[in-house]
Amino acid sequence: MSNERIILGIDPGTTIMGFGLIRVINKKMEFIQLNELILSKYDNHYQKLKVIFERTIELIETHHPDEIAIEAPFFGKNVQSMLKLGRAQGVAMAAGLSRDIPITEYEPKKIKMAITGNGNASKEQVAKMLQQLLGLKELPKNLDSTDGLAAAVCHFFNSGKTIGEKSYSGWDAFVKNNEDRIKK
Repeated sequence: MSNERIILGIDPGTTIMGFGLIRVINKKMEFIQLNELILSKYDNHYQKLKVIFERTIELIETHHPDEIAIEAPFFGKNVQSMLKLGRAQGVAMAAGLSRDIPITEYEPKKIKMAITGNGNASKEQVAKMLQQLLGLKELPKNLDSTDGLAAAVCHFFNSGKTIGEKSYSGWDAFVKNNEDRIKK
């Protein structure tokens, strides 16, 4: 019996929202789709939020993702931009939560590290690595969609990992690292 799930990755934005979908079958990734939602054509910020919500719901109803991975906003100097980006992320998250889909947030550096091995990689480097990993024939002009796809792939790579959990090579290593827990 195959173990199959679909992961929707989202790179929230108020100018462009990027998204990508992958299917995971028995621990192997398959590319489904990547695209972007152009929001710059809307003057009203609230209209942009409505469109983000509706498009996210449409993606959910079309592809039935089991999980959503979303890029966390990075900290910038412009407070107004941060607020708008946070709202865009919140609206996308609300769409997923309204359909009871688990959501995981990833810092941009963690996504870049998962894809390229370098937390400071450029968008172009991330896109090229995704092209190799998933066998994409060509890359889009805007790389916001590959950022959304990168969030999904990062989630796949991090599935099953417990953050902050230590690993040990055996009992000797465990005892050595936990001497305070041994009764004498």
